[in-house]
Amino acid sequence: MDSTKPAPTRPAHPAAILAVILASYFMILLDNSVIFTALPSLQANLRLGAGELSWVQDAYTLVFGGLLLLGARAGDLLGRRRVFVLGLVVFSLASLLIGLAPAGWWAISGRAVQGIGAAIVAPASLSLLTASFPEGRERTRAVALYGATAGIGASLGLVIGGALAHWISWRAGFFVNVPIGAAMIALAPRFLSETGRARGRFDLFGALSATLGVGALEFGIINTAEAGWNSPVTAAAASAGVVLLIVFVLIERKAAQPIMPLRLFASRRRTGAYVARFLYLGAMIGFFFFTTQFMQEVLGFDPLQAGLGFLPMTAVNFAVAMGIPPLVRRLPGSVALLAGIVIALTGMLWLSRAGVGSSYWTGVALPMVLIGAGQGFAFAPLTSFGIIGAPAADAGAASGLVNTFHQVGTCLGLGIAVAAAATIPTEGLAAAHLAAQVSAALTTGSVLLLLALAVTAALILPADLAAYRAKALSAEQPTPLAVPAR
Repeated sequence: MDSTKPAPTRPAHPAAILAVILASYFMILLDNSVIFTALPSLQANLRLGAGELSWVQDAYTLVFGGLLLLGARAGDLLGRRRVFVLGLVVFSLASLLIGLAPAGWWAISGRAVQGIGAAIVAPASLSLLTASFPEGRERTRAVALYGATAGIGASLGLVIGGALAHWISWRAGFFVNVPIGAAMIALAPRFLSETGRARGRFDLFGALSATLGVGALEFGIINTAEAGWNSPVTAAAASAGVVLLIVFVLIERKAAQPIMPLRLFASRRRTGAYVARFLYLGAMIGFFFFTTQFMQEVLGFDPLQAGLGFLPMTAVNFAVAMGIPPLVRRLPGSVALLAGIVIALTGMLWLSRAGVGSSYWTGVALPMVLIGAGQGFAFAPLTSFGIIGAPAADAGAASGLVNTFHQVGTCLGLGIAVAAAATIPTEGLAAAHLAAQVSAALTTGSVLLLLALAVTAALILPADLAAYRAKALSAEQPTPLAVPAR
């Protein structure tokens, strides 16, 4: 009797499957950053105050991060393709409404609805990808492309947002989602296979405590931008968030069908990937937010020039990310991840030294090349380690955790960066003051990258090297000869 396992089945249309999943995920990530270079024209057009303007971005982040775990569980129970398409419908309609917004409250509400769609699409896209490609070379390549999309989406969003705001209108950045979303809604049922539905029901109390806990914590962090860390509202919201998240963990320990299976944290590699992603994205959001301001307010760039200013990073990011799959086949993924964080940390420290007298090429572009290379090395391993070894039944939950730590890290990191910038006293010329604020924010981002490096070295590297050695030893063992049946 032949005991060998059958070869994994290759998907029928791998290129089409990847195109649908990655284009949808890219659209979601694009809207996280497309707004940054377009904010000045949006503010003038809708006559928004500073607080209202911040909520155009924060409403999206708040809802996106708060509902991610619930969106992931919905995919497990209702079918991931079905939920994926529903999320695309919600996101596309919300984009249309934002583009038509006659007032600030309309745009902010539309961004919140966009966050609902994003919270459904993001975890479903990663779990559909892992379900569509078998373990091995095909999945490694697909996850590398997914990770590259995560890194490139943010930086390219700044380029696209600046170009559209400069040439057409800030509204064009949202209208462009409508035809893309419509195309993906039409193509998804044709190329994506529906996944089986897990039996069970929603962990209602777990979902509520997770959503309210993450939402309250993010609200507290967001509120620091205006009121500071000592504000009673900030303290109350952050405290409520922490308490609710503790309650959530206690609920998940006893739930028969938890929305976040705590067994996912039994793997040191997965746990390290979640925490490192949280810290890495916390550093990156401060980089994007403050570097675009530095280019416009200190170097005198217009929105289009500021967007194009990120191209050195985007190009290098993509080139390096495409080289990750063959590299991972020769070296442990943790080595690529460590190298990526070290390279990005070097670029961040260099960029934090930029000042009023700096030139774009030596003060901004060259450090960006390092940051882009670091992202290219880091994002694919961070993604693959976040889902590695997760049981098929927990694929949606693992994907949801990857995206949850991504979004919460983004929100917390921005709050920390803004708080660090606020410590610079207002004195001297406006450009010099902003340059000092940018330096403080990026120095803080460097500290977050250093913490991500420590987490990777302590949790991911030892476990990954052990797994890599075991795999190498297994490959060296001679294959036993099959004994003919008598």
